[in-house]
Amino acid sequence: MKLLIIEDDINLANTLARGLTKQGFNCEKAHDSHNALLVAKTFLPTHILLDMKLADDNGLTLISPLRNILPNSHLVLLTGFASIATAVEAMRLGANDYLTKPVDMLTLVKALKGVSDAISDLPVDPATTVMSTERLQWEHIQQVLHSNQGNVSATARQLNMHRRTLQRKLQKKPVQK
Repeated sequence: MKLLIIEDDINLANTLARGLTKQGFNCEKAHDSHNALLVAKTFLPTHILLDMKLADDNGLTLISPLRNILPNSHLVLLTGFASIATAVEAMRLGANDYLTKPVDMLTLVKALKGVSDAISDLPVDPATTVMSTERLQWEHIQQVLHSNQGNVSATARQLNMHRRTLQRKLQKKPVQK
């Protein structure tokens, strides 16, 4: 299975590629809209993992061009800014699934393989699915904080969270797995 990961956060893209390679995917990465279309034309992936927010671009605008190039690829939109409106729009444009960050590896693999939650016998490496949702949230907050050079106000805006709430979360010790 060939997977194209379209994610502007290079660290997250690398982490996803490592984890999904362990799950049997041959991964290529693109970090912007232009490169995503070029890689899609040359790599011809069977699966696409698309971030909704790509720097100044919107991943929703990439769904139709990707569908024109790869009409049979399984496309999953991944977002940290979920809403019913964007989920409906993503499906209308041709996404097969819509997931919110942070996402655990089991859910991600199931979505990429197009498997419903009723099926639980997927061969997924348990070492990659151990992290709790609290730990994933902590990791995501740290990642966004780092991308904002430690600016708590900018991070709170990006996470759509009140600044004081974010400060309280940052004062707590990180959750172990």
